[in-house]
Amino acid sequence: MHVMDKQPIDRSALLVIDVQDSFKELPRWQRRNNPGFEDNVAALIDAYRDAALPVVFILHTDDDAPFHRDSPAFKLMDFIRRRDTEPLLVKNTRNSFTSTDLQQRLAALGVTRLVLTGIQTEQCVETTTRIGADLGYDCDFVTDATLTFPIVNAETGDELPTDDIVRRTEFVLRGRFARIARTSDLVSEVKEALVPSAR
Repeated sequence: MHVMDKQPIDRSALLVIDVQDSFKELPRWQRRNNPGFEDNVAALIDAYRDAALPVVFILHTDDDAPFHRDSPAFKLMDFIRRRDTEPLLVKNTRNSFTSTDLQQRLAALGVTRLVLTGIQTEQCVETTTRIGADLGYDCDFVTDATLTFPIVNAETGDELPTDDIVRRTEFVLRGRFARIARTSDLVSEVKEALVPSAR
């Protein structure tokens, strides 16, 4: 399906990618962007729960100490209270599909549209969006419900600021892999889907 052929919101799932305390253990956490991140992610989770639409949480594990499965930081951030009915998947790849059974779970739910949020904007969230689009999902990349950090080029010492990262990410995804969406618009779309149409 073409990414601009919008699937109905009631065929969507909310993916909350790598919103975990592991990042708070890293020095770059102090230089994060998007101070509204937590509120926006929480608003989307609430809207999806109110509509009884699926929410899937994903955690990332790798060799960095805060991302070890046995690290105290390897858990969802405290502003999230996951329900027992909401899956919690663990990945060890940048995208959320290759190292999990996410695709099978979405197929079982009849999901054809993904709403993507999480950390980091240009890494795991963008990579999941690209793979999702290639797998045929209609994707909404909710930039204001993602978060990232400046990137330093280890070879030159140059730094790419977060505003540039976000702008570049939106440019490469828009119209090819995803719609660029805002939290408020998606919350409104979910709420409208809950209202019976007047006939």
